[in-house]
Amino acid sequence: MHISPYASSRQPIYARRGIVATSQPLAAQAGLAILRAGGNAVDAAVATAAALTVLEPTSNGIGGDAFALVWDGSELHGLNASGRSPQGLTRAALEAHSVSELPTAGWLPVTVPGAPRAWADLIARFGRLSLEQVLAPAVEYARDGYPLSPVLAHYWNRAARAFASRQGPEFAGWNETFLPQGFQPEAGAIWASEGHARTLEAIGRSGAEAFYSGELADRIDAFARATGGLIRKEDLEAHVSEWVKPISVSYKGYEVHEIPPNGQGIAALMALRVLEGLELPRHRDSAEGLHLQIEAMKLAFADAHAFVADPAHVHVPTEALLSDAYAASRRALIGERAAQPAPGEPPRGGTVYLCAADESGMMISLIQSNYMGFGSGVVVPGTGIALQNRGHNFSLEAGHPNELAPGKRPYHTIIPGFLTRGGRAVGPFGVMGGFMQPQGHVQVVLNTVDYGMNPQVALDAPRWQWMRGLEVELEHHTPRHVALELAERGHNVRVMADSGSFGRGQAIWKLDSGALVAGSDGRTDGQAAGY
Repeated sequence: MHISPYASSRQPIYARRGIVATSQPLAAQAGLAILRAGGNAVDAAVATAAALTVLEPTSNGIGGDAFALVWDGSELHGLNASGRSPQGLTRAALEAHSVSELPTAGWLPVTVPGAPRAWADLIARFGRLSLEQVLAPAVEYARDGYPLSPVLAHYWNRAARAFASRQGPEFAGWNETFLPQGFQPEAGAIWASEGHARTLEAIGRSGAEAFYSGELADRIDAFARATGGLIRKEDLEAHVSEWVKPISVSYKGYEVHEIPPNGQGIAALMALRVLEGLELPRHRDSAEGLHLQIEAMKLAFADAHAFVADPAHVHVPTEALLSDAYAASRRALIGERAAQPAPGEPPRGGTVYLCAADESGMMISLIQSNYMGFGSGVVVPGTGIALQNRGHNFSLEAGHPNELAPGKRPYHTIIPGFLTRGGRAVGPFGVMGGFMQPQGHVQVVLNTVDYGMNPQVALDAPRWQWMRGLEVELEHHTPRHVALELAERGHNVRVMADSGSFGRGQAIWKLDSGALVAGSDGRTDGQAAGY
């Protein structure tokens, strides 16, 4: 793979034997330590993922979901470890709570966490070390404490302000865990959680069974019953991950891979299918090029929101949405001016990202999240288990594919990506951040394939983000003339001083020499660490 020597204030990391890249330096070091101790890329990734529940609880937790793409050296495997809604989460339950839509906080949006099972399943199938061994660095950080990094402290403070107004016994555990007596979330402040440490130890010893059928499941069940939650031990016991075949499209000689629905990775693939048939300008910072990208993304999102759901409950027309004919029909809708997006009619038939690679050729793209920062705000006392609020993404529209139902997985925002060329691995990549994620995937792929950027520059380059209708946000370092021309094309442009909503990503590419090169997004505290 050719990497263009593009100027940047941050340089990519080159290594030969292994690399771990993620949004927290200490988590990257945890994964690197596992590589040096004889673990492979999957061992390192799980160690990093578990450490992130301690080191970046503002974006993920033990009570969240996960997805992964694993390159075993010759083949790509997908893991969908998203959890399902409790059997008690019905329309009748919402009516009993006098709720007309699923909230973002409290018990109602809580779905079964999938991350602990994901860790166990990944280690059982691909790991060299035991789950207990790879969770040891996370346990150590939780028990002994660590100093907060600057971006982490910023989001922790923002969450503290938001949680100050939340009342109810279900929220008491959040304050006890994340704002203990005398702790102020500022850079350099030391935070520890014995509850996290004990929970991670139990998950490691039991291969995650303690979480789904043992002592931790009992504690989740008891707290839910005591404070108005709908999740029960039976919901946890019924949870399983699903090994899936990744979906992919070709783009200018490369293959871009995503997890199939219920994830939104298909939106990135649909946009790339449309863009492959258009001629993008040679210069990246072109209003014409950004206009085409935004319009393709709008059309892809319209279809994703109309059709993506749990395929175990409804038919998702994945093949039709990615077909040549459908891409051509959507491409034909793009004109010179911004347009309102609408779904087509295909033929019938608060997140952390990390990646790792080792010298054997194994590579992994892994993402996990509680959604919207700390998730639901419900923390099981004494355990460090902050529960996600993924149920908020269900639709309450009767007959919608993503309509709320018991035992169903919602439309999911978190998506790992992977790039291959001619059947050979190029490497894992991802951009976290809600509905920014497929947009970030598209931009990283274009920066890499069309504009020859190294992974660090591909991640740090100015991003755009479609919001809704004609609304588009641009990062502040987007050239002014580009913003002005997009406005002339009919886009409602806002230039944002804060880059926090534009996602944070990582990527690792394998070079023709066999060396690895990686980048970690400059929008956060992250690091790519290798040896």
